[in-house]
Amino acid sequence: MNPFSRYLSQWSTDTRFDAFVEHWDVLERIVISVHREMMTPEAAAADYERAWGWLRGQYPLWHAALEPYWRQTRAAGAATAVDPFQLLLDIGRPADILGNWRAMQHLPAAREAINRYLLDHSTPDEPAT
Repeated sequence: MNPFSRYLSQWSTDTRFDAFVEHWDVLERIVISVHREMMTPEAAAADYERAWGWLRGQYPLWHAALEPYWRQTRAAGAATAVDPFQLLLDIGRPADILGNWRAMQHLPAAREAINRYLLDHSTPDEPAT
């Protein structure tokens, strides 16, 4: 898990969202590795398909909850105008990541939305500090 998200999730009691974040981490790591050509699309295919498939099935459950958070973010130097989660989930195969700068520009917006959600959904008696 992303280090800051891991820190924030220590106060989370929502195991369903924790699972979402864990799968998102896998997808994010693959997108970065393939885009930077540290991993070939072929080497990424199996892990990508598992994470991508799981997230495609689960994201509709989180779309409404995450929307207010990603709308507060920036991507490509401007207010985020498109759902960064859906933008990444619309990439059907690792080969489509190569040269996809728009996807890379929206990864931080998705991560920030996750972290903001975690901040707002911390256990009330143990707030994240």
